[in-house]
Amino acid sequence: MRIAVIGGGSTYTPELVEGFARRSDVLAVDELVLHDVDADRLQVVGGLAERILRRTGFTGRLVTTSDRSAAIDGASAVLVQLRVGGQGTRLVDETLPNKRGVIGQETTGPGGFAKALRTVPVVLDIADEVRRRALPDAWIVDFTNPVGIVTRALLDEGHRAMGLCNVAIGFQRRFAARFGVPADQVRLGHAGLNHLSWIRSVEVDGVDRLPELLAGPYAQELAGELGLPVRALSVLGAIPSYYLHYFYCTDHELAEQQSGEHRASKVADIERELLAMYADPTLDHKPALLEQRGGAYYSEAAAALVTSLLTGDGAHHYVDVRNAGTIAGLPDEAVVEVPCHVDTAGAHPVAVPALPPEMLGLVQAVTAYETLTVEAARTGDPDVALRALVAHPLVRQWDLAVDLLGDLLAAHRGFLPAFAGAARG
Repeated sequence: MRIAVIGGGSTYTPELVEGFARRSDVLAVDELVLHDVDADRLQVVGGLAERILRRTGFTGRLVTTSDRSAAIDGASAVLVQLRVGGQGTRLVDETLPNKRGVIGQETTGPGGFAKALRTVPVVLDIADEVRRRALPDAWIVDFTNPVGIVTRALLDEGHRAMGLCNVAIGFQRRFAARFGVPADQVRLGHAGLNHLSWIRSVEVDGVDRLPELLAGPYAQELAGELGLPVRALSVLGAIPSYYLHYFYCTDHELAEQQSGEHRASKVADIERELLAMYADPTLDHKPALLEQRGGAYYSEAAAALVTSLLTGDGAHHYVDVRNAGTIAGLPDEAVVEVPCHVDTAGAHPVAVPALPPEMLGLVQAVTAYETLTVEAARTGDPDVALRALVAHPLVRQWDLAVDLLGDLLAAHRGFLPAFAGAARG
């Protein structure tokens, strides 16, 4: 069994290899292949990965390579975790919209839109190579943001793919610890789109414990971490994804962004420090600093999902898949983030109660934006790109969309060859 990681030079990779090492008793991986276009970075991250695997008794072989074709050859699963343009483009995505009075965020709003335009063509090119070189029934698992849009693009092209985010599993582990039960005894009524979801039930051994989570001091703690008024949780009767505060508290968040440091700057600093630590030949475990990078439980979610896809264990996961009637009021071809049972045939969604109007309306609007963004990324058509921005709830205004599109195409020109002929204005 061969598993390839495209973007293996990521600072997340040590977590990922630990995840696979912990599951070696149920997922016998013969070769774990790390690929990255940055050979120097890959050498540093790959060195730490090798030391981690040796320490944990991993019996397979670790391969590092900058040859993408060689990495994908004969793979049973291909994991995609890349960032086109690196942290520099993320900083542009988070700061440039602020100059137009709009939220800047790497997966939500115009920043996420720019990231999708850069990312979708690259991931589709990788997927075409997977189709040619990997095993015929190989799976593509996308962790690359914006996950919902990238997964939609892959599925629209007929690839065997699904997306994964760590938001749901993070809540699941948190609530399991609070109630003192194993994580697999907690089931979340998690539904919506990637980075636009709500938890409307928290079942522990079949009993919904959400009402008590939304009452008392704990609700205040949750609301503070989500950047929302505590009353929002009680009125909605749900725990929104952190990313909902960009929609529910837009003006407040924009003021914070325009007056303070952006997350992109902090992450870039953390990454530099992590890579320096990874280069230490005595380090054989992931450092605690990695937790500040974000992506909690990423390795656990990723390794568990790949295990289900390759062994057919039918385990419960929260993944990004075709809607196919799961959420009423959305097109079947939309990509939604819902609980599923996963086996070698793919994800089988759990029934989801209908979303109330205030949730469904927002999800419908963002689905329309995602549909247009996939088309724009594939075609390089500036008119479709403009329609996508106009459709986004955080943009909407025509003149603003025109200006933002011009700004973003100019700033990322080198990463958007499909838009090479697009004129500004």
